[in-house]
Amino acid sequence: MSDTTSQVAPKQQKRLSPRKRARRIRVIQYGVLVLLVVVAALTIDGRQVQEVFLRPDLVLKTLGPELGAAFLNTIIYTAGAFIFGLTFGTVLALMKLSQVAPYRWLATIYTEFFRGVPAIIVLLAFSLMGVAFPGFAFPFDPYGTVWVALGIVTAAYMSETIRAGIQAVPKGQIEAARSLGMSPGMSMQRIVLPQAFRIVTPPLTNELVLLTKDSSLVYVLGLFASGYELTKFGRNLANTYANITPLVVAGFCYLIITLPLTYLVRRMEAKQRKATR
Repeated sequence: MSDTTSQVAPKQQKRLSPRKRARRIRVIQYGVLVLLVVVAALTIDGRQVQEVFLRPDLVLKTLGPELGAAFLNTIIYTAGAFIFGLTFGTVLALMKLSQVAPYRWLATIYTEFFRGVPAIIVLLAFSLMGVAFPGFAFPFDPYGTVWVALGIVTAAYMSETIRAGIQAVPKGQIEAARSLGMSPGMSMQRIVLPQAFRIVTPPLTNELVLLTKDSSLVYVLGLFASGYELTKFGRNLANTYANITPLVVAGFCYLIITLPLTYLVRRMEAKQRKATR
């Protein structure tokens, strides 16, 4: 009996506590990270990387009024498509929650279709509207084409987010509004939608970040120089100088737009977590 106990005791002593095990795992993870950094530093040719991706002379040539115009166009394309998508997405969300079955069917078919079709195909299709319907043109072209094409794709995603926000509003508040004599439309407008949008503001801001990056698909349209967005502008210069530096500069411009938005999302999510505690 004593021999068996003496054999089990050392085994129990060798077991690590959860804290020590977690510390050992962290040390291994940091070690792997340091090893990868060292290997990368020893194998990467810094001069070649700079020559291909960040040539100083091409950086200076890229920075100019044309880059500023492309930056502004990217913001205009994104803002217009977002407004269109938010408005139409709200309508789709209300249709999905409607008691009229055909409305629900139409909204469901729409969202499933445009969530499944790549945005680049939608852009190409809308750019050819003038061929299919001679004389047809969107107002403020090419901005109108981009706003509608990207907006209807974005609306399909936003509608699901907005619908979830509407359903998250406590039903007791809707019943209280009805008891005060509000019509269903008025209670939806004054009570439900303001709270729903407060709930879904962080995910909608994430949609705005994704839409900013999707605006790079506008390069498939036959644009004049005045309508170039960042990707189209960077691609043209990259082809001209046979170097990818202009595209890298354009990529940094996207970061200037998206990083403040992602920071804003984190702040809003943190406030919501505090409010729900």
